[in-house]
Amino acid sequence: MEKTRKLVLFSCLLLVSFLASSSAQTCLNHSFSNRQYANCSDLPALNCFLHWTYDEAAGTVEVAFRHTGTTSSRWSAWGINPSGPTMLNTQALVAYVNSSGIPHAFTTSIDSMNPSMQQSALSFQVPSLSAEFENNEMRIFAVMRISESLLATNQVWQEGPVSNDQLMIHPTSGDNMRSAASVNFLTGQSGGTSSGSSRTRRRNVHGVLNTVSWGILMPFGAITARYMKVFKSADPAWFYLHVACQTSAYAVGVAGWATGIRLGSDSAGVTHNPHRNIGITLFCLGTLQVFALLLRPNKDHKYRLYWNIYHHSVGYAVIILSIINIFDGFDILKPDDHWERIYIGILIFLGVVATLLEGFTWYIVLRRKNRGSETDKRSHSINGANGVNGFGARGQDV
Repeated sequence: MEKTRKLVLFSCLLLVSFLASSSAQTCLNHSFSNRQYANCSDLPALNCFLHWTYDEAAGTVEVAFRHTGTTSSRWSAWGINPSGPTMLNTQALVAYVNSSGIPHAFTTSIDSMNPSMQQSALSFQVPSLSAEFENNEMRIFAVMRISESLLATNQVWQEGPVSNDQLMIHPTSGDNMRSAASVNFLTGQSGGTSSGSSRTRRRNVHGVLNTVSWGILMPFGAITARYMKVFKSADPAWFYLHVACQTSAYAVGVAGWATGIRLGSDSAGVTHNPHRNIGITLFCLGTLQVFALLLRPNKDHKYRLYWNIYHHSVGYAVIILSIINIFDGFDILKPDDHWERIYIGILIFLGVVATLLEGFTWYIVLRRKNRGSETDKRSHSINGANGVNGFGARGQDV
């Protein structure tokens, strides 16, 4: 029981530390009122951040560029440059607050070292472009229709002063000369200080942790409890193995649940209600199961039967809900098909093992029952014979 308490405490500490570390991710903490993005990156200069979602079917990248700590008298720009991490040949999105106090966004192709910064078409289509300025933060929103050759490219961002609606040259020292990095819209990787794949990676970690814990360790722990205890030589080893499996699954599951909660808070506009609700239910039921071990009555206790009914019912409910939620998670994450096939293969393997053990344990139980019946019959027969002989002897004595 002391081991169980330590595992529960460890899982709680793991949850707290995870949430604390996640809160340090600047771009991940930001949420938009009416937009959501799959990836983000803390760019390494000028207090800028990039958020994006790649739509493979449509061949578009939806981006949001944020420049914090700026003013209405400065312009902000972000663009991509397949030629290299330089200003020349950058296909840029630019925004500034005009003399009417309205944020204005436009596209411009940087074709010289002294660009005019006037509106011009890019080498790719930008069907949607807008800007917002609020709380000393400029935000540029755009949808870019780019070719596959531009999915992995260079990104450049910049800022400078505005005078009478004219965009002036930016500073040529400090962070303004370090505002370039790489970006991969497909994989979610970025050359920023915080990887653009952070959110994607956490989604994958969330899926792996919950699949391993709730979807594999939990069923395996149930199998050990149901079938190993039939063998007298396995007592009490089966119990400790069962507890180790279930508490380990719970500890790993808490970490997976924490990533899900964090992903939900980072994605206020994205809701997967069935998956979320089942996940919360699983966490609650799993917590009850772990703490129920601390209240487990002795075998001869009058409430042990009711505890067993509760423990088995909740345990099987957790396993069933876990499998349902894992497949729902596959539909949400849409990983490569082989990952889902691998999990299906593991479930089939566990199912075959459980079926074989079910038949074998029933065979053992029935054989023991038959042996017990034969022993009772022999005992009854011997006792009956002794009773007759004894009565006769006593009669003779009388």
